[in-house]
Amino acid sequence: MLLKDEVAIVTGGTKGIGKAICLLLAEQGAKVIANFSKDVEAANNLEKEAKSRGLSVALYKADVTQSDQVKAMVEETFSQYGRIDVLVNNVGLVRDNFLMLMSDEDWESLVKANLTSLFYCSRIVIRKMIPRRKGKIINISSISGMMGTPGQVNYAATKGGMISFTKSLARELGSFNIHVNAVAPGLIESEVVSKMPKEKLETIIKSSSLGRIGKPEEVAQAVLFLASEHSNYITGQTIVVDGGIV
Repeated sequence: MLLKDEVAIVTGGTKGIGKAICLLLAEQGAKVIANFSKDVEAANNLEKEAKSRGLSVALYKADVTQSDQVKAMVEETFSQYGRIDVLVNNVGLVRDNFLMLMSDEDWESLVKANLTSLFYCSRIVIRKMIPRRKGKIINISSISGMMGTPGQVNYAATKGGMISFTKSLARELGSFNIHVNAVAPGLIESEVVSKMPKEKLETIIKSSSLGRIGKPEEVAQAVLFLASEHSNYITGQTIVVDGGIV
């Protein structure tokens, strides 16, 4: 029970990596608030699974690209629990295209979803963490933000921005005993991956040292480590969970 009675907010927490994170943190004793914005069915499925396993996972519907909705989510969480120990900025968007074909919307929507949400959520949560001089912020980036990927200029730019955001915020908050780190997944089992062309998928798998796709639960384990006291001397870092691609 590495997170017994701690309170964690996970954005984009009802599917894929986010869902795995919510369930694992709850298994380790945390009271988890799983944020979502649109997919009610996925949210209900997470709630049912958590209840069947006796885990504390509460749903909160909010668009984290909207400052007022983020503020309401954090204030209500703090009012109910009296603390916020962990924030996992997991929400993200993918809109792949080559740059010369990329629309304004393809660019602007990713900046808003992947970076602006990170700014809004982190800004309000640290105001709750600083007075307690305790907190863990974990940002879910991507290996695309480290090595670049053709057809993903927008995605790579925002995920690389998350890593720089992580490093800078870690320097700001270290004196308050607040740790800020990132996790950069590689190719992980998901709806998006299942729709990828077989040839492209096989090429990526071959570039991996382990020769396989990762599981959402394997990313969640890295998040748990960073959320727990076992990472108390680690901040400003990015843990790569990619099977050896980078």
